[in-house]
Amino acid sequence: MADMQSQSVHPDIVDTYLVGVGAGAWPTWNSPDGAYITYTAQAIQAYGATPMFTFYQMAQNGDGNLSGINDATFMNNYWGQARLMYQRIAALNAPVLINLEPDFWGYVWAQAPGHDPTQLLAVVSSQAECSGLPNTAAGIGQCLVQMGRKIAPNALLGFPPSFWAATPTAMGTEMQAVGAHLADFIVAQTSDRDAGCMEVAAPPAECAGRSGPFYWDENNIVTPNFHQSQSAISDYRTALSNGLPILWWQTPMGVPSATPGGTNQHYRDNRVDYMLRNTREYGDIHTFAIVFSAGGTFQTSISTDGGQFARLLGQYLAQGGAALR
Repeated sequence: MADMQSQSVHPDIVDTYLVGVGAGAWPTWNSPDGAYITYTAQAIQAYGATPMFTFYQMAQNGDGNLSGINDATFMNNYWGQARLMYQRIAALNAPVLINLEPDFWGYVWAQAPGHDPTQLLAVVSSQAECSGLPNTAAGIGQCLVQMGRKIAPNALLGFPPSFWAATPTAMGTEMQAVGAHLADFIVAQTSDRDAGCMEVAAPPAECAGRSGPFYWDENNIVTPNFHQSQSAISDYRTALSNGLPILWWQTPMGVPSATPGGTNQHYRDNRVDYMLRNTREYGDIHTFAIVFSAGGTFQTSISTDGGQFARLLGQYLAQGGAALR
């Protein structure tokens, strides 16, 4: 917030992660009983923005470890925290966006028998708000929606498909089963790392182990490029078949460069540059918001981008924004 204030950046949305299950998880941050949500949301609202929370509890046992979803102890804690989140959000009496479990749905698709989330057992119906729902991974998504509707009508819910796990059309079929078509918006993950960080694969813990190329072609000729990304989420939206608007999330903040790579917090990337200069393209595919932030501590940010984000955002706003379809 201090970095935004220092550059007179006034966003419409500010996103915050909620992570962990049990000891040390988000309900214990700052004070007990989930007050972290209240303090954070009120600070964001005071700055003139809408709070967004990325609900990321399923990674507690390790990335891709789904052993907890059919464990009553783990899931009772999980659902208790989900309920607490909704209760805290309901008390705010104002709109709040929630991004429900990034990556988890990709791992469900990969590990469920026949890629069918209705065939992967989970603890769901033990919760009063979800007593009639199936005890499956599909039921988890349905319960997150149903619990939210009952407790926090002011919460706007979105599911993030994982295209690294399957095609957009296949993910649309899976996400319908988990109830994503009953949500309020689609979360389209842009990328969780600057392209330059993945090009040099350093630091290894954040940027190694992936195959490129990573830098998107702004001329939309060579793969990968921006129009391909737009087409993929449009195909998913069609498969989901409920006409939901799109929020692009975790958009990396590097600065364009003809030289691959970069250094800690100064990596190259061109997504901020392209997306803020071509907002009409995104409005035309039913985008209502783009959330800019990296998914790692070594990535470029507004404090290390040389003022790129503040400059391009100012230009975008001066032009009057982009109409949405």
